[in-house]
Amino acid sequence: MSGNLTWDISSGRILFFRRPFHEYSMRGRVMLSQIPLAITAGLTAVLMLMFFPGTLANPLFIAFMVTQVLILGVCYFTPWDRLPYASFLAIPFLDFVSIALGREGGQESLTGISLLAVFPAIWLCASGIYPRTALLMSFLAPLCIIWVPLFVRGDVTGQDLAKSLLLPVMMLGIGVSVSVLTLSMVRQQRDLEEKDAQLRIALEDSKRQERLLNSVLETVHLGVLAVDADGHDILMNRKQRENHRLAAPAGNSDPNESQLLVFQPDRITKVPVEERPVRRAVLGENFTDNLVWLGSGSEQRAITTSARAMRDHDGAFAGSVIVFSDVTDLVNALAAKDDFVANVSHEFRTPLTSILGYVELLLDDGEELQDSHREPLNIIRRNSERLLGLVSDLLASRSGQLIVSPQAVNVAELVRSSVSAALPRAAAAKVRLHAEAPERLEAHVDSARMSQVLDNLVSNAIKYSPNGGDVVVSLGSEGSELVCHVSDSGMGMSEKDQAEVFKKFFRTGNVRNTSIPGVGLGLSISKAIVEAHGGSIQLRSALGEGTTFTVKVPV
Repeated sequence: MSGNLTWDISSGRILFFRRPFHEYSMRGRVMLSQIPLAITAGLTAVLMLMFFPGTLANPLFIAFMVTQVLILGVCYFTPWDRLPYASFLAIPFLDFVSIALGREGGQESLTGISLLAVFPAIWLCASGIYPRTALLMSFLAPLCIIWVPLFVRGDVTGQDLAKSLLLPVMMLGIGVSVSVLTLSMVRQQRDLEEKDAQLRIALEDSKRQERLLNSVLETVHLGVLAVDADGHDILMNRKQRENHRLAAPAGNSDPNESQLLVFQPDRITKVPVEERPVRRAVLGENFTDNLVWLGSGSEQRAITTSARAMRDHDGAFAGSVIVFSDVTDLVNALAAKDDFVANVSHEFRTPLTSILGYVELLLDDGEELQDSHREPLNIIRRNSERLLGLVSDLLASRSGQLIVSPQAVNVAELVRSSVSAALPRAAAAKVRLHAEAPERLEAHVDSARMSQVLDNLVSNAIKYSPNGGDVVVSLGSEGSELVCHVSDSGMGMSEKDQAEVFKKFFRTGNVRNTSIPGVGLGLSISKAIVEAHGGSIQLRSALGEGTTFTVKVPV
């Protein structure tokens, strides 16, 4: 039971308070079970004193009152916790005897005293111990309270015995009801205890996971922010709090999203509020490596942001997680590298141009130039042109922008010219090179730039077929696109290398371990040229089986 009686001595009131019955000590539970009968017996004595004072002189009634006081004392002073658990069941049996004395001593004055047997009967049936015996006693004990005196007096008739059966039957009915309710409550209590134990375990696991998550979030050198569907912060780690303070304007300790100092990659232009990382994440957008600058002045930092939306069980948007990574050192290093490449390239270009100019002058003076000097000069010119081309590639790579001037061009002729120019190199490498192109296929492209792409792809195909093989350059059209395939049967590339091949200065592991020359800029520049035409370049490759590059540009 959840509401139990206790006596407030200071105020003299009986208080009801909410506390589960099983949480009391064994002594407390025995006392709480006996108090209802003790109080009722006390009220019976008061009624006798007020209206039937003569009954108080009856020895049997006095024995009833004394035994009730003694039983209450036994309930309080007995160390029930040290005795066998079922030992407290002796109390309801003593109550039956006490009630029998009270009935005989006071029934002529106050009828219905035998109904007090309901209290010990309920106690026995509610205990849940020996339920069948308890039900049997809930019937036999009231029956004995009535029948035993009849037999003792010797005036027993069938009619008297029949009249007294109603009370035991009623007690049995009450006992059955109490037993059923008790059994149901015990089962519910066990289920609740099991669920409570499971919930406690789950809660402890949840707390342990929460502590682990907090430790991880506070340890990583990444800013992590989680927001709900309405944009309210639900989680922010230490690093992100630092980022937030960095982006806060001077004098504003708690700015909103629109007030934060968030700049575009030029470090000057503010990012519009609707394009800021958190706002985009709140709108349910997923993105990766979005670069912004936070703060101002010398403390400004480069931050890449990524966001992933969270979904509930129904698939509805429930919030988003945004990760902020400080890449200032990397951005500065890349800028320093680009500046170095640009400066060195500019420094190389001037002397190389001068060398080529003087070599051309010497070669043009054909009458005075000896044949033994012409070949070394041609070698100087060829290598100088190669160096100048490399410098041009470095400068183009540094700028990141390629200007194209499209015009109507017979791309088939560009393919044939590129293949013809590469034939001597292919023959030296024992590579069979041929073109598959129609007589004429026009497109609006920059002829010089597209020739540069074709030369790069054909040169790579020959270069990376060190053991000979076949290189095929095929040209055709698909719908409104011009499609060119450059295939070789060379060394091929792994999947990991294919993902990196278009990056600046990248060279595959196989190539780095050989003597094949190159700096890893040709494919990067080719990709930039093709994309400047509004097209795309892709590859398909397998180690030891060769590589195929596919270039598509709008016709």
